[in-house]
Amino acid sequence: MVRVGTLPMRLLALDYGADIVYCEELIDLKMLQCKRVVNEVLGTVDFVAPNDRVVFRTCAKEKDSVVFQMGTADAERALTVAQLVENDVAAIDVNMGCPKEYSTKAGMGAALLSDPDKIESILSTLVKGICKPVTCKIRILPSKEETISLAKTIEKTGVAAIAVHGRKKEERPQHPVHCDVIKAISEAVSVPVIANGGSHDFIKEYSDLEAFQQATAASSVMVARAAMWNPSIFRKEGPQPLNNVIQEYIKYAVRYDNHYTNTKYCLCQMLREQLENAQGKKLHAAQSLEEICEIFEMGSFYKETSALLEARKASLETKDQGEDDQLEDVDVITMAVKFDKREYPLQITPKMCLLEWCRKEKHPQPVYETIERPGDRLFRSVVTVAEQKYRSSFWEKSKKLAEQAAAIACLRTLGVPEGKRSEEASPLVNKRKRHDQELLHNGEHREELLAEAACKKPHFIPRASDSSVS
Repeated sequence: MVRVGTLPMRLLALDYGADIVYCEELIDLKMLQCKRVVNEVLGTVDFVAPNDRVVFRTCAKEKDSVVFQMGTADAERALTVAQLVENDVAAIDVNMGCPKEYSTKAGMGAALLSDPDKIESILSTLVKGICKPVTCKIRILPSKEETISLAKTIEKTGVAAIAVHGRKKEERPQHPVHCDVIKAISEAVSVPVIANGGSHDFIKEYSDLEAFQQATAASSVMVARAAMWNPSIFRKEGPQPLNNVIQEYIKYAVRYDNHYTNTKYCLCQMLREQLENAQGKKLHAAQSLEEICEIFEMGSFYKETSALLEARKASLETKDQGEDDQLEDVDVITMAVKFDKREYPLQITPKMCLLEWCRKEKHPQPVYETIERPGDRLFRSVVTVAEQKYRSSFWEKSKKLAEQAAAIACLRTLGVPEGKRSEEASPLVNKRKRHDQELLHNGEHREELLAEAACKKPHFIPRASDSSVS
């Protein structure tokens, strides 16, 4: 479920007795941009987009139970994403049942139901390309015979299970679920069939799960909306009071730094008709996890957990710094310097000055190597010039800042002007200005800058604990 199947809700469902849990549908194109990061502060594995947004977060507690649900319309893209995440999840699922426009307009979700050849290609590629089980979820087609035929085609790809939402793609929750079609599929294929779509008609408490399973002859039952309203639906002893469930959910949200907007959305799904009372209105107005905790009388828990996480972060930073000091390379000249772009003219940076000095002295161009520290995702660079290495002792927020700081350390060690405004009278800076003006007159400035940008492409080396899994 979009926005619901995030880490706190998944962990809570497992606590209450769910056997397996699915993440929300994540689009392959979005995942392809992500980098795998070990978050030592939270004890999670994060898949992080270039804008630093965590697209998928998981942890050891759910490693053997979480299914990565993917939206895709391309076999090769699907395989690349599956290989990226397979060592951190229990299985890979392809969503072929989502009827929402954001999915179908890109040929994903329910749009795949009309293209069995593409379905076969995607699933076969995944089954052959990864070691973890592969499953898919479909909706039913206009006729029972067409649906059974599709299920048999899917079965031949080698999938571990088929989940069937017992509605057609144009039908919505208020329409009756077609148990007879799910049952026909269950009887027609040998792979396990997971029945889905019973929240409205069947599932109100745990005992209803068995009734839905019997009505569909399925191997197991997948629950979406009923679990969204109260994840303790999986509890054999009966559901917990909603207030208890909400408090347990919030604990996970705080412990795993779940974004407050997602936390608020999930809580709104639980409260439903209570959203119009005073507490519900306060929840709507909340603008942080701390405010949400205060609304549910969990302010002290938020402060204690936040303090614990901050202490853990500080401890890891101290440990990393200690390891850096112990492993300090005696061949690297280190200087405590930072790059502040406000101190430099727009057309001048330390890296440009260093590159120009190397050209003048007939040295090979500078080579930058950058590492990222997993604990806080800060960067530090080493620049090699004339077989000598230089770096700043500070960690920076971006690779660009880290490289500029390394260039400053080199330039200051060499006694070479670094391009600051206070140095504008220096020969190197003036030469650069004159050179740029000549190029502008000749109409060549753009081409030279592009060529220079190409030769300055940084060499980025992720740490072992921060690399992609393949």
